[in-house]
Amino acid sequence: MNLDIKLHKYDLPDDLKLGNTIAVDCEMGGLNVKRDPLCLVQISTGNSDAHIIQLDRSNYKAVTLVKVLEDKKVKKIFHFARADLAFISHYLKINVQNIDCTKIKSKLSRTYTDRHSLKDLVKEFIGIDISKQHQVSDFGGELNQPMLKYCANDVIHLHKINNALDKILIRENRMNLYENSIKFIQTRVDLDLASFKEDIWSH
Repeated sequence: MNLDIKLHKYDLPDDLKLGNTIAVDCEMGGLNVKRDPLCLVQISTGNSDAHIIQLDRSNYKAVTLVKVLEDKKVKKIFHFARADLAFISHYLKINVQNIDCTKIKSKLSRTYTDRHSLKDLVKEFIGIDISKQHQVSDFGGELNQPMLKYCANDVIHLHKINNALDKILIRENRMNLYENSIKFIQTRVDLDLASFKEDIWSH
């Protein structure tokens, strides 16, 4: 597969046409949202493309990116939205609108397995065994081509995976359950940011 990967410094071009459904992922400097920086946001239209935004960590000003993420008319497909949205909320100071999450869809639809990673979903629905070699790279520094390709692989397949999972959810009559679950995602993110990590529904 030939990938069209573009690296943008600090923001998306304001004349870029992305369509009404995009895949979104983030790369961070760790998993502690209040300590580790949000380094990159990558976006794909689903056409073997990846727009990778290297954020300005001195001010996190990215007007065009923020406009896209806040646009209620644009669907954003994440994998494990909970983690990405926590960093976006903390650093970009916004709540992303109109969200799909393939990890939640996978857990509600693929009850025949306990394997719900992006790597597992790509292998099942796309037939590709993607490499996670650069998962632990320093995305806050200089980016080389293997790192950019890794970032691209996190978003270029999400449209197809999302559609495949929708078919299972509809077939198993669980789409309504998913739609009600995803309404809670921003509240779950807010709980994470307030340090409530445990299951608040448990005894």
